[in-house]
Amino acid sequence: MSTAIIFWALVVIVLIYAVVVYNALVNLKHNVAKAWSNIDVLLKQRHDELPKLVETCRQYKQFEQETLQKVTEARGRVQAASQSQDMPALGLAEGALRAGLGQIFAVVEAYPELRANEQFNQLMARITGLEEAIADRREFYNESVNIHNVRIEQFPDNVVARLFGFLPKALLTFAADDLKDVDVKALFRGESAAS
Repeated sequence: MSTAIIFWALVVIVLIYAVVVYNALVNLKHNVAKAWSNIDVLLKQRHDELPKLVETCRQYKQFEQETLQKVTEARGRVQAASQSQDMPALGLAEGALRAGLGQIFAVVEAYPELRANEQFNQLMARITGLEEAIADRREFYNESVNIHNVRIEQFPDNVVARLFGFLPKALLTFAADDLKDVDVKALFRGESAAS
């Protein structure tokens, strides 16, 4: 009789533990989704601002059309990767977009009329603010992903995670070139060489 009681008590304890672990994993999964949605909102806001910036620059006929084309193409790749939540592709597309924006901001120095354009300055400030917010949210997202991934790999939580199909999430990382400081002098040398 006492062996049966001990057995059923152990079964109940294991089931309670499995439910607690399952609920914790669900909570972590939703934290990752919430962190992603914060980034997604900012990406969409920036996505809406970029055509306005490109169009403002296009009004200056001499402005480098190739640079504007690169930004437009990168914007499309960011949107596609964002919609599919393909973090490696999003990281690469973000790198291309940031490089294109850096080129626009460097090239603008050669266009005093554009530099003085109020709409351009407002768009530039808005996009810069969104870039900073995306960087902050990316850090929060990556921390949420890290906590999630560590938890589903730890024993005995990994047993429950595998049983219920909790999969690791991808970090949102940028290329190594995007993490180092921009060499503004090199951008200006490239601009003056192209002129």
